[in-house]
Amino acid sequence: MSLAQVHHISAAAGDESAEGRFTAVGRGVTAALLAELEPLFAYVLPDGAPHRPTDAELRSLPQAFTYAVLSDGSRAVGRTAPARGESSAPVRFHTHAVHIPVGVPLPGDRLPVEAWRSPHWATVTPAGGASLSDPLGALPPGPAPVREGLDDFAVSRGPWLAAVLSDLRRASEEAAPAGGPVVLVERRSADVARWLGLAAVALPRESAERLTFTTYTRRPGSSALRVVGVAPEDAAAAREAGLRVHVCADRPPVEATGDVWARTAARVWRSRAPELFQEARGLPGDPFAAGPLAVVALCAGVGLGSEERAAAAAWAAERPYALDAKRTGQLVEALTSPGIDDRTGSEFDAVGRLFGALDGRCPAPVTAPLAAMLVTEAVRGGNGSLELPRRDAFVGPEGEAIAGVLGPEILTELESGAGGSRPVARTVQLLRVARLLGMNTRDLLPDVATRLAPALLRETEAETEGPEGPEGYAGPGRPEAAAEAAAGPLRGARTPGLTGSRGAPGPSGTPRTPGTPGPSGAARASGSAGTPAAPRPSGTAGSPAAPAFAPALLELLDEQFDVRTALLGALDRIAPEDPGAVARFLERVALPFTGTQALPHLRMCAEAPGAMTTLGRDRTALWHRILRAAGLSPFAEPLVLRTAAGLVWEDRAPTVEEARLLLEAATSDAHRAAGTWSRLADAALGAPADAEEAEALAHDLLRAFPQEIQGRERAALQLLALCRDLRTGAPEPGWADRVRTLRDRAAPLEPQVQERAFTALAERLLAPDRPGAELYAFVRSDDTDLITAYDRAARTEPTRTRLRTQPAYAADCFTVWTAHPHVGPAWTTTAAALLEEVLRPAVRSMSADLVAEVEETVGRTGSSGRANAFRDWNRSRTLGRLGRRIVGRVRRG
Repeated sequence: MSLAQVHHISAAAGDESAEGRFTAVGRGVTAALLAELEPLFAYVLPDGAPHRPTDAELRSLPQAFTYAVLSDGSRAVGRTAPARGESSAPVRFHTHAVHIPVGVPLPGDRLPVEAWRSPHWATVTPAGGASLSDPLGALPPGPAPVREGLDDFAVSRGPWLAAVLSDLRRASEEAAPAGGPVVLVERRSADVARWLGLAAVALPRESAERLTFTTYTRRPGSSALRVVGVAPEDAAAAREAGLRVHVCADRPPVEATGDVWARTAARVWRSRAPELFQEARGLPGDPFAAGPLAVVALCAGVGLGSEERAAAAAWAAERPYALDAKRTGQLVEALTSPGIDDRTGSEFDAVGRLFGALDGRCPAPVTAPLAAMLVTEAVRGGNGSLELPRRDAFVGPEGEAIAGVLGPEILTELESGAGGSRPVARTVQLLRVARLLGMNTRDLLPDVATRLAPALLRETEAETEGPEGPEGYAGPGRPEAAAEAAAGPLRGARTPGLTGSRGAPGPSGTPRTPGTPGPSGAARASGSAGTPAAPRPSGTAGSPAAPAFAPALLELLDEQFDVRTALLGALDRIAPEDPGAVARFLERVALPFTGTQALPHLRMCAEAPGAMTTLGRDRTALWHRILRAAGLSPFAEPLVLRTAAGLVWEDRAPTVEEARLLLEAATSDAHRAAGTWSRLADAALGAPADAEEAEALAHDLLRAFPQEIQGRERAALQLLALCRDLRTGAPEPGWADRVRTLRDRAAPLEPQVQERAFTALAERLLAPDRPGAELYAFVRSDDTDLITAYDRAARTEPTRTRLRTQPAYAADCFTVWTAHPHVGPAWTTTAAALLEEVLRPAVRSMSADLVAEVEETVGRTGSSGRANAFRDWNRSRTLGRLGRRIVGRVRRG
């Protein structure tokens, strides 16, 4: 069918009173459409254009080639060009447009941009108002009208190519992108048309047809088209309007686009291979996925970047059936080219997936280069995330060749003593590659496993370590974590080790060794051992996330039984040193405990999380359950005691009752071998002052571990044992001085131990049958802390009651508290205060007969002078002469 044509003459340049007019309108173009078309034909001269241009200057003025979709769905393609006018208006602007009704394709099924070079665009209105020839229908056949010279143009615009194609792709989406048109800044409007020609070839047809445009305008911000061209002098105004501007006539851009498809398309254009766009559209996948285009480009020998090669490999891995044998071979050859030196981890990962897809589908000679590249990268590039080939991928000469090259490097690194600091993923990868290449690593496995085991724990802890401690696992010593897990994630400090004091420096300042006692410190001084442990870090409810190396590690253990045996054995050996870390590791990585290995410590660590969830705060039941999980008796394997204690109490001391449980669970020899005796000492020394069992526990520990318990801890426990003798038995003579001696040896002494010892001593000295020699030694010491404890005990209600009801006891206290006035200020002041504040109220409450009995007892046990002193003291309502005399002597001293 014949398309309607429209001719329009714009107003004269600089003549604001003149108006444009349509000089010819084809059949079917309504007045409403004309009103919509006229703004599209508006033309503004560039800055600096001459008022009366020469013919050459007139031809150099920009032309506006426009393609627009109208409100009724029809389209218009037209060209506006400067033309010679009358003497009063030397320049006019003539528009020749073609109207394309809805649903009608362009002649020859052309794209609109293909008409920009048509020789039949008129610069004057034809006589009679009818076009002599159709500018669209008269186009020559074939792609030459649009593609001619585009290769050279693409090469010349190489730095801008990817960014512009990326924006043009987005502009061609079905829903027009917000933010206004894409602005292309070129010195010549024809170059804007060439950009649109590049896009028309690269984009799918339906996208290219949505790309409305004009090659020249002075008002890009008000344009409803998707792409507009402007001269360089208008670029700044376009930027200020917030438009996406590409100044292709200035310095090349610095930042590269992240659009992988656009970068691939740019490389195709720069390689002068536009036919590859159509070839790529024949492959399955999203039209703007980089994979299909990258595949055909690589197969055609086009050099691509790492991300584009990765896209090709990933696409081919998902659709290995989409490529024939020839293309598959070409793709593998391009991906494994020895001249490529910019491969990235993502590219290797994609190549690994491609190998997995092709392995078994293609002949071994085709996939062998991929396998060789992967294992070489795994060894030399350190890429621990690679998906390695199957073991039979290197059967034959290919395997022998790569093993001869990489084998010595693998063995050297595995033998290196730096394995302790080597990442787990690296060691796992080396062991897997060694097996893949058929290398014998049996002699290396013990050392490798010994270094790998602590690295597993270290990296697991590091992945979950927060500013306040590790997350995820409830933690040994936390049977109550199950009840707290529902409250959300909690955190707290965690100190690995056998006991709270294991890692502390010994008396000489050197680090402690496992199983040796150490200072109790502030943790025990706070009395924490006498109460259940405070909440520990519980992490989130549910299973914690596995560390990054877990999948590869589990594959390694599944592939290599000898590695699994060696590694599980190494982990079991180090578990007693930090069972909490091992338990957290096992909760994240489900190691296979199959086979004949006993692995008692690993089994205990694996049992702990579930046991804590089930048993809650019952640490006694938790202890028994974890110990049963070992499958071995503590008599046969004493170290299970250390592991169980570390899991239940971690860095806390048990309560005295729990320590009793531990002590009775095995012999002293077993506790000595396991080093758990130090936990028992911590329990005794950390018990609250009112825990009566602590004294008996201290006595038993001193008998059971006489060689192990030394230093200040021994003195502190001896002090507790002496408290037991002071309360229940007959201690060896000299116990008043011994309390002071042991206190000094045990410094810094736990406050609750000192309180218990001083109270026991004071109560014994206040007893009616206390030895006089011990009392004299105590008074002569003038020890402020001891005398303060004595004063406190004398003021207790039991002592006051005895004073009120037992005249002999009151007489004895009067004798003691009035004796030794010269020993020192601490005793003298305290004795005077006790006379006035404790004994006087007691005597006043007595009957006359009882007071007389007190006086008679004082005289009988002392002297007549002391009896007189008692009478004088008792008659005085104030301090009395004796009191004044005592105080005066203190002041003079």
